[in-house]
Amino acid sequence: MERGGGGEAPALPAGADRGCVSPPLLLLLLPNPPPGSGFKYGAVAAFPGIPLPAAAMVEAFCATWKLVDSHNFDEYMKALGVGFATRQVGNVTKPTVIISSEGDKVVIRTQSTFKNTEISFKLGEEFDETTPDDRNCKSVVTLDGDKLVHVQKWDGKETNFVREIKDGKMVMTLTFGDVVAVRHYEKA
Repeated sequence: MERGGGGEAPALPAGADRGCVSPPLLLLLLPNPPPGSGFKYGAVAAFPGIPLPAAAMVEAFCATWKLVDSHNFDEYMKALGVGFATRQVGNVTKPTVIISSEGDKVVIRTQSTFKNTEISFKLGEEFDETTPDDRNCKSVVTLDGDKLVHVQKWDGKETNFVREIKDGKMVMTLTFGDVVAVRHYEKA
């Protein structure tokens, strides 16, 4: 729980703990917390025992997104070990990404002239994923504040994607070792 300076924090429900909170939990984004509440702008408050559907947690990401700009993506794919021909296609493809929630699962569909993929998962739970370049990964996606963090692990390696919304656009930062690529998407 993120706290600002000054004032007492608001009371929690009976039995609630200010420490680590176990799921299920309720997350409240406090865009304009009351003065003296102890919370900063944009703080997230968590309360145990109150379930929240995935839809409410990832609502800002739920849309159809079209890739408009990409930086250092070829170097990122090269670091992953993606072959030359696949990298060439990956560099010119402008995928559409559709993020939605279906019950307690988040669904990410990626559509392009090269390949269509779909993953469906519960936040915080590991799942099997086959990537567009045919890597078989153990993946987990979590929500870290206002960022959707996607970690893929395979063959002792790890990469992560951080998706965030900036000025109504989705920015995806891909990191593998010391190689970083950034891809910008606009709503379609």
